[in-house]
Order: sequence, then structure tokens, then C-alpha cells
Amino acid sequence: MTLYLLYIDPGTGSMLFSLFIGVAAAASFGLRALYLKLKFVFSGGKSDSATASKNIPFVIFSDHKRYWNVFKPICDEFEKRGIDAVFYTASPDDPALTTDYNHIKTEYLGENNKPYARLNMLNADILLATTPGLGIYQWKRSKGVKCYVHIPHSISDFAGYRMFALDHYDSVIASGENQLPSMRKLEKLRPSIKEKEFTVVGSTYLDSMKKQLDSVGKHNQNEKKVVLVAPTWGKSGILSRFGEKLLSQLAKTDFTVVVRPHPQSVVSEQNILKPLQEKFSQFEWNFDNNNFNILNRADIMITDFSGVIFDYTLVFDKPVIYTDTNFDSLPYDADWLNEPLWEFTVLPKIGIPLKEEQFSNIAEIISKAISSEKLKEGRNEVRNLAWQNKGKAAESAVDFLLKKHKSLY
Repeated sequence: MTLYLLYIDPGTGSMLFSLFIGVAAAASFGLRALYLKLKFVFSGGKSDSATASKNIPFVIFSDHKRYWNVFKPICDEFEKRGIDAVFYTASPDDPALTTDYNHIKTEYLGENNKPYARLNMLNADILLATTPGLGIYQWKRSKGVKCYVHIPHSISDFAGYRMFALDHYDSVIASGENQLPSMRKLEKLRPSIKEKEFTVVGSTYLDSMKKQLDSVGKHNQNEKKVVLVAPTWGKSGILSRFGEKLLSQLAKTDFTVVVRPHPQSVVSEQNILKPLQEKFSQFEWNFDNNNFNILNRADIMITDFSGVIFDYTLVFDKPVIYTDTNFDSLPYDADWLNEPLWEFTVLPKIGIPLKEEQFSNIAEIISKAISSEKLKEGRNEVRNLAWQNKGKAAESAVDFLLKKHKSLY
């Protein structure tokens, strides 16, 4: 007897799983449609109002607990107005699950592909999410959902998303007008997708962060200046490009150095993180789910093109140093556009560039940036453009969702 062993690599396995889910969803909708047609015929052509109203009016989906700062203000606003909504999460320890609401039903959908298996067959009028890639990978548009609304988790350029990230959303509620131009240009380059509705509501998480900062006050008790290294993930990020070179120079300074890797680096880049953590164990390595405390504590941030730049500079009103990582646009929507990301055009207004050959002078560059008045003026300019409707984002977001829901009927 001959025994044959078959191996399926993870990528193929994921694709086959997605195919299976797609077939299952199609079969489910086909059977449901047949059932409704037969019911319609045997009832003499009368519709069932109870069946027609089974859609959940408002669903919020969060693929990770770190986005609770985006969704909590909206949930709070729904609760305040006495409007029912459902909050689905892919994190078993999402703070939403332990928040006491009367009108918000929260549910953990499971990890990995399980949430998308559920969402692919969802019946809802409106689904709000910050997750990119709808209709591209395992998350498919459900025939039972009337409108998909995207809310960004940063004020950065949408072209900085991975390719086709927002193509299959119906609406976008943005933080500022700076997010519109690249989205419209991408839509024109892809005639097969429809133009999305675009509305500026402001930034819910920046509003919350600013409110918290006003409550606790700025941290000004550091004996030594605290330098926060906060990169994005991927081959264009600081740790991938410079890693040991930059951290070795920071180790020679008298500053307190805190390294906060991007959450996705913890998942995808352990081969980079682990050796750096072992070599630079004298640094603080921060993996807190909420970044408020470390952002408030730091005197300056060193980063690349991560969206945390704007959380830090616009809320805490502190300077940044950004490295020249030779941004590779290939995996991103930016690769379709013959122009730099919006954040690259405004970085010189809010921070000081750092080239690899300048690493040996990092202490001097840090001191210069901390004391710069010109950078303070630039932060004010960028704040007014990209963080609009300050303090009213949650209210405006719910107003939009209610208006949109009314238009569906």
C-alpha cells in the first residue's frame, strides 16, 4: 500500500478557504432567494414585512481591538441617542465586549477567517468598518448588506493603503479634505468601480485623544528627554531598512529611548524584532494596545511614514524626525499615481528629515527639532487641513449614518 502525503502551503490554503466560503455564501443566498420566491408565490403575491425587516440597521465591524479608539465615540453617540446597533469584533479581549451599553449589542466573531465567514453572509442595512480590502481577499461583499461605509483609522492619504483597499466600499467618512484627491484619481483609473460618496466628519479617535489629554495634562516630568521610535511595518519601515544602524547610534546618546513597533510587525516581522530586542535590551520596548501614555510621555518621535506621525504632532503638539526610507510604492495604491503621498508633501512642515549618513549626528538633530518654533507653525497649518470638525466627529458620523439609512428606504 502506497501512502501519499499532500502539502498545501498557507497561501494556497487561505485561497481555498476563501473559495469554500464564497461557494457556501452563494449557496446560502441561492437557497434563501428560492425560499422567499416560493413563499411569495404560495402567499398569493403578498410580501412578508417581518422578513423584510430582518436586516440589522447598523453594524460596526472591528478587525482588531486597537481600533476601539475609532469606534467607541460612535458607539457612545448611538447609546446617547438611544439607537440600537451591533458591534462585531475579531478580538476576544476587545474593550467593547466589556463596555456597559443598553443599545449596543457586542459580539466576538472569532479569529483568523471566522469573522469574514460570518460577515460574508450578513444581513444589514449599513456596515461601518475601518478594515481595508473589502471584496479583495477573504472578506466579500454580502448581498444582504445595502451599504458599506469606511472610516479611516488615521488622517493619512488613502493611497497609502494596500492596493484596491477601498474599491468596493460605497461611502467614506473622512477626517479631512486631504483624503479626497487621491481617492478620486484612483477611481478614474479604475473605471470598473463606482465613485464613492465622500463626507468629512472629522477624526473620532483624535477627538478622544485630545479630550483625554486635556483631562490629564501634558507630561513634562522627564529627567532625560524621551525619544520614541515608532515605525510602520513592511520593507519600507525603519526597522526593516535601518534597524541596527539607527538604534546603535541612539544607544550612544544620553536620551531615554523607547521603541514601539507597529502592531503588524509583531505578527509579521518577528524575524526582525526578536534580534533587535535582544541586542538593544537597554531600550524600552512598548507594545501597549493604547498608545496614549507613551505618546504623551515622549519629547520627540522618530518615524518614517506611519500614520502615528499625525496623532503625535497634531494632538500632543510635539515635533518628529522622519527617516528617508526610499518608500517603495509597489504594494500600495500610491503605485498607480505619479505623485507622492500627501503626508510626504507635508512632513517638512512638521518634522526634520533624517538621512542615513546623518545617523552619527542624531543627538544634535533631536535637540534642534525639540526647540524648533518653525515646526510648531507647520503643525498648526496641517492640523487645520487634515483634522477638520474638531471635537464633533462622532456626532457628525452618526448624523451621516442616520441620514444614509433613511435614504436606503
